[in-house]
Amino acid sequence: MTLEVRQVTKKYKDFVAVNALDFTINEGEVFGLIGQNGAGKTTTFRMILNLQDTTEGTILWKGKSVHKLERDFLGYLPEERGIYPQMKVEEQLYFFGMLKGKSKKELKTEIQYWLERFELTDKRNDKAETLSKGNQQKVQLIASFIHKPEFLILDEPFSGLDPVNRQLLMDAILDLKNQGTTILFSSHQMDNVEELCDHLCILKRGASLYTGGLQELKALYGKIKLSIRTTKTKPELEVLEGVERVEQTRDGYTLYLQDESYGEALYQTISEGSYMDKFSMDYLSLDEIFKLKVGAPNE
Repeated sequence: MTLEVRQVTKKYKDFVAVNALDFTINEGEVFGLIGQNGAGKTTTFRMILNLQDTTEGTILWKGKSVHKLERDFLGYLPEERGIYPQMKVEEQLYFFGMLKGKSKKELKTEIQYWLERFELTDKRNDKAETLSKGNQQKVQLIASFIHKPEFLILDEPFSGLDPVNRQLLMDAILDLKNQGTTILFSSHQMDNVEELCDHLCILKRGASLYTGGLQELKALYGKIKLSIRTTKTKPELEVLEGVERVEQTRDGYTLYLQDESYGEALYQTISEGSYMDKFSMDYLSLDEIFKLKVGAPNE
């Protein structure tokens, strides 16, 4: 175990922002911390970063309290971006890297590599304020890991990005993981969490609703999402045994079942013994599970 959050609570007078939070992150994995706005994610990040004290509990990095460690072992991309608008892109990356103890010589190759990879080479001498939002975000992401931290916290790294830039960042994060970087990741976009995270913690009002593996979470609900293509109508499908609700899609229907045991009988009933070119049972998406557990639409 690399990072251990042990029964951590944070109180502000009578308000409990984080309540007995407990999870571990193994070396070289991406761990998701998800929840609605105000669920306690940022407070948790701040306690891990040693920017705020815990009211109760302990946070350990490789067995040592984060309060006793130099902060150069970690990198942080906050949701509120913080690059200097008047500083040129390349100067900015040298500045942040040197703040973390790296020399200009050590940073030169890394900066060149990431500017090329993130398609920012022609922007290296531009002031940050002249860049598009997506390019500013790429600069700040590079700044968060240019010193090669062992542990990286990413808070909403994909916010506002177009699909091309999203994929550039996604590939970079996966490469960092493969190189051994341990990553704590937060996003309101559940498809990003599904693609990146090995394990996760779902927060609601500062408390964990679930902590564990993504696939284990999906298995708790079973394969209750049935996609079909049929000539039957929605009202005919809604009254079938085991069906909780039906949604019409572009090329058929999605049926949500009470549990996956109804699948075989539904196939026989709907197909009436004939061939069906679409009948697929699957797990719920993380977005669907999140809404069920939290009890409100994702924000």
